Amino acid sequence: MPATIEEAALHTRRIVAKPMPRVTDLSARGEPMTWLLGGALALGCTMIIGFLMLVFWNGIVTFWPKQVPVVTLTDGQVVAGEAFRTEEYRLGAEQLKDLPAEIRTRIAAASGFASRTLYRTGNYDIYNEDFRWVSDFQVAKTEAPRDIFFFERLEWGAFVGRITSVDLAGTALSGGDDDRLSRAHIQARARLQRIRQIEHDEIGAANYAVEQDRLRVRRAVLSYGEAAPEVAAVRAEVEKRAAGFKRDYDALAAEAQRLKADDERYRITLAEIGGREKTLKLSDLVRFYPANALGIFDKLAIYLSRWGEFLTDAPREANTEGGVLPAIFGTAAMTLLMVIVVAPFGIITALYLREYAKQGRLVSIVRISVNNLAGVPSIVYGVFGLGFFAYILGGSIDQIFFSERLPGPTFGTGGLLWASLTLALLTVPVVIVATEEALAAVPRSMREGSLACGASKWQTIRYIVLPRAMPGIMTGLILAMARGAGEVAPLMLVGVVKLAPELPIDGFFPYVHLERSFMHLGFHIFDVGFQSRNSEAGKPMVFVTTLLLIALIAGMNATAIVVRNRLKRKFVGSQF
Repeated sequence: MPATIEEAALHTRRIVAKPMPRVTDLSARGEPMTWLLGGALALGCTMIIGFLMLVFWNGIVTFWPKQVPVVTLTDGQVVAGEAFRTEEYRLGAEQLKDLPAEIRTRIAAASGFASRTLYRTGNYDIYNEDFRWVSDFQVAKTEAPRDIFFFERLEWGAFVGRITSVDLAGTALSGGDDDRLSRAHIQARARLQRIRQIEHDEIGAANYAVEQDRLRVRRAVLSYGEAAPEVAAVRAEVEKRAAGFKRDYDALAAEAQRLKADDERYRITLAEIGGREKTLKLSDLVRFYPANALGIFDKLAIYLSRWGEFLTDAPREANTEGGVLPAIFGTAAMTLLMVIVVAPFGIITALYLREYAKQGRLVSIVRISVNNLAGVPSIVYGVFGLGFFAYILGGSIDQIFFSERLPGPTFGTGGLLWASLTLALLTVPVVIVATEEALAAVPRSMREGSLACGASKWQTIRYIVLPRAMPGIMTGLILAMARGAGEVAPLMLVGVVKLAPELPIDGFFPYVHLERSFMHLGFHIFDVGFQSRNSEAGKPMVFVTTLLLIALIAGMNATAIVVRNRLKRKFVGSQF
């Protein structure tokens, strides 16, 4: 103990001056959370990039032509087809006991695993299957003969085999390397295209005119009664026109029949690897090529040809082959219609809530309701769209404007218009919230300065607030577009179908028919991936269609982002 007051004071100063150990809780420093959040962000980005790379790679290589090896098995069977994929699998006891001792020993050394390859053999109409697994221990030898062809057909999918004979209207060809065969095939495809043009476009136009005349008569009967003189006059006019339509129809039908008879004279006989033959019209072949005798430029030509068909043609073979043009058009048209509808409603609602409505409990309830609508399952919107838009609103339109077509519905069923309105309801909460945030970000001083200069409230909103809020509004529209373009569940109820090869555009008034059903890339992916008779056959189309859908959404979003960035540069002082 210090003896004097001076010693006590000195002792106290020493205690105060002695540095105390600094102890800080780890959770208060922040570094662990920084690393944790950064790691979570890196993981999320890696997953997204990995998914995009998976889709991109599988989509890009889908149409590249492959070799067709001919595999001879140990039991003497022969398999020919494209190597689709390879995997390791474990053999069961029942499979092992039937194998030779040498193979069992080799498999036991590999812990019971063996490798096998899935070959796309095609020839579904002969084999009743498109693919076949072949284990490596079953293979006796593998060859790549140059006379093996890969045929793409309009029906029954691919055919793998050889050309046995070709009959070109009485002229016999042998082999598949004759230029005359290629020229004859081009002519046959042109002939088939002309037949389709006659049957669909020209005869279709005559049938459309006949149907319109029938509806005119029915409309007159509903308006005036069966025995009215007005009905008799309409019937007389329709009968006079019918004679001309019949002459046109008979002439077109005769031309189509002549082309079909000519088309039957050009035939090709194919043989699968086992020798069984198949004879079909030359026009039934979409393309064919010697799979094992192609150069790099030949493969590139086939690759580009397949992409061209994919982007400009209608689907075939249960949507697993052919093109997706109707789905591309349906997706783009539905998304643009949705944006046209959702933009004014969302912006007007947000303007009222932010600029005009008296802030209070009622407005708060409305905002909470809008936010809750964003969390409602999309299928609920589909049920509402089917019940309200199609059955109630569309049914009323049919009763008023299309009564002569009843009981067949016109607008009283699912269609492009009702699908767009349903998705507009689905995405309008996103636009409202984004627009409100953008309006709130405009400085109050700008409003007050405009009002002080004598501008009205609407003039201030129109010339000061809205232009500076437009980048934020565009952000909401981009989010709405991205969500709406990828939705599938509500569309299954309000208009999307498995197959609608005809675009809702033609040469008849009103030219764009929004009441028709349509195809959608998202539903096309679901249908091909989960509704096809063979999931393996549909897998390549799933990847390439997914790649196209991502590219389409990215393209539309990029256009909106460019517009938003230009608006930002115009009003540099009001970044959001």
